[in-house]
Amino acid sequence: MQQVASPNKLTRSQQERRRRVIDAALALGREGGYEAVQMRDVAAGANVAMGTVYRYFSSKDHLLSAGLLQWVEMLDERLSEEPAVGSTPAQRVVEVLNRSMRVMERQPKLAAALLTALTSSDPAAVECQHEVAELMESIITRAVGDPHPDEMPARARVLGHVWHSCLIGWVNGWPVERVDSELAVAAGLLLALGEHVPARQALC
Repeated sequence: MQQVASPNKLTRSQQERRRRVIDAALALGREGGYEAVQMRDVAAGANVAMGTVYRYFSSKDHLLSAGLLQWVEMLDERLSEEPAVGSTPAQRVVEVLNRSMRVMERQPKLAAALLTALTSSDPAAVECQHEVAELMESIITRAVGDPHPDEMPARARVLGHVWHSCLIGWVNGWPVERVDSELAVAAGLLLALGEHVPARQALC
């Protein structure tokens, strides 16, 4: 099996090709979901050879997991520029998680494809899964602000798990109102010690 190149060891031109491959996969997923993302079509969309796709990604699940990681990185950048608002840590975290949900709502087929890839046992995809989880923990922790409550890393990790679970529930048919409610309840229990946190506070 061909050795997959580490993103951290790529030249600038190689990083650009890798990004084009991810963008092509996301475009296919946006239009047709998980089944529409075929490596041959990805190569054609990115204008690269099939061997180039497999130089960067071991499988379709690895590719889509990397796409989700890229999406969360972009979310992180936007939140750095436009921080969460709210008078309490729980309200700010709910706003952040609702922002992420709004993006998913606008492209449900792609969201389903990305979440399907997150269940993969491909070691390279699993590594992306860990990176997504760590970045979401960082995003949540930053939204909480200072001073942090005790055991903040554990609280952020659990909230990340709830976010992931809610996304899966939404893909499987949960109404968005239920997702909002679950996220608000989790944030209230873990960060506000019972404080009532409105679900989706006039964010749209």
